[in-house]
Amino acid sequence: MREQIIGMITPTMAVMFSVGFLLLWKRGTLGNYVLAFAAAYAFFAIGFGVTHLFDTGSPYVFHTTQFFYTLSTASGIWGVARRVDQPPHLGVLLIIYALSAGTLALAILLSDDLTSRLIIVNMGYGVMYVVAVMSLLNAHRRDTIDKIVIGMQALLAAQFLIRPLLTLLIEGSIPAAAYRESLYYSVLNLSLALLSLLAAMVLVAACIYDQIAAVRERAELDLLTGLRTRRAFEQDVIAYLERAKQEGVPVSLVVADIDHFKAVNDIYGHQTGDRAIARFGEVVRNTIRDTDIAGRIGGEEFCILAWNCDGNAAVALAERVRNRFGASAIEGMPEDHRLTASFGIAGRAEGEGYGKLFARSDAALYAAKQGGRNRSIRDERSGETSLIASVAPKASWPKAANS
Repeated sequence: MREQIIGMITPTMAVMFSVGFLLLWKRGTLGNYVLAFAAAYAFFAIGFGVTHLFDTGSPYVFHTTQFFYTLSTASGIWGVARRVDQPPHLGVLLIIYALSAGTLALAILLSDDLTSRLIIVNMGYGVMYVVAVMSLLNAHRRDTIDKIVIGMQALLAAQFLIRPLLTLLIEGSIPAAAYRESLYYSVLNLSLALLSLLAAMVLVAACIYDQIAAVRERAELDLLTGLRTRRAFEQDVIAYLERAKQEGVPVSLVVADIDHFKAVNDIYGHQTGDRAIARFGEVVRNTIRDTDIAGRIGGEEFCILAWNCDGNAAVALAERVRNRFGASAIEGMPEDHRLTASFGIAGRAEGEGYGKLFARSDAALYAAKQGGRNRSIRDERSGETSLIASVAPKASWPKAANS
């Protein structure tokens, strides 16, 4: 009875963590990855409870616990991967589970000893966490808390890959009847209790960090467009450029300006002008990738930093924004009238900071304006500019209103 009570400490803790993450998800403004953390601890509690309460000599017990532990592992991996916009590779995890479950079934048929079963299932979980670490290492986000989460996943991988082998080398074979009295089971209880507590603390810290970051980000967003304010954008760009320099990643800067915007305000009113700005911001948000950042740096002027993107790819990005905005109807303007925008693009050169990169992009934008607007021009490092997009048909504007 004493061992039964002690053995229920770990699943009870897991249930408490699951409830805690559920409350955090319900009360906060965080994504569904927090719900995945709650599911991971709930499945873990069920799996551990099955192992602790039912006869481990039955083959169904091992298959059942493996199923719930795999759900727990997959849920946790899905959560940490989606938190940083990385693929969780569920297909790979399913293949690992299928291979592990098949090998476990064969081991159950061949022997009543639990040693091989324990090694098989734990190796499966360990390889799953290795997949998680590899996915997280590809994430663009790499704040301190993100590194801690990666370290936690690596520790879990090591725990499942190394602990069973070391314990079983010391203890030898484990009959099913003696499983709960074995050294392996004692070490398992202790390690899982400590690691589940440590993992929960790390994940809670990550959630709190994300909550604070979300509040900060909302404070730094332009209310009209949903893009970064100029100050926030420039602060982030400087950090991105420094990281690009260290990692050798190509980045490009795109500066955009809505054509004839003064005429829009003069003829159709400032509310229509605001709608045009809001629409441009929406197009930018829906076009750029998660790794890119964008900001409204002036009244009708915008800037995009394209990560891991050379000049040609940045031109393609600018063209997508230009074409989508050019096809957008703006409320308050004639149905057959469409606004256009001009773009200047420059890829970061070796040793170049934000000031010089922006100056070259802005010079390319000026060339696009002088060249007739509604086009994208890329600035070359040599100082020459190349015309990328030709002028598209558009309505005429009063000459005095050119901007």
